[in-house]
Amino acid sequence: MNNLLSQLKILTFIFASAFLVACTEGKMEQAGEAADEAVTDAKNKVEDVCEEVKEELKTKDQDC
Repeated sequence: MNNLLSQLKILTFIFASAFLVACTEGKMEQAGEAADEAVTDAKNKVEDVCEEVKEELKTKDQDC
């Protein structure tokens, strides 16, 4: 009986740990995706401004 109780405690600990890790990874993944999106948005804005400046300067190559 004592051995079964010990095994049950270990199994419960393993499942609880796995659940907590899964929750943490989900939040971390969402934060990473938000950071990626912010960087992409910033890059696009810089590129847009660069193209606007080149357009105003009437440069031949307006791509940045």
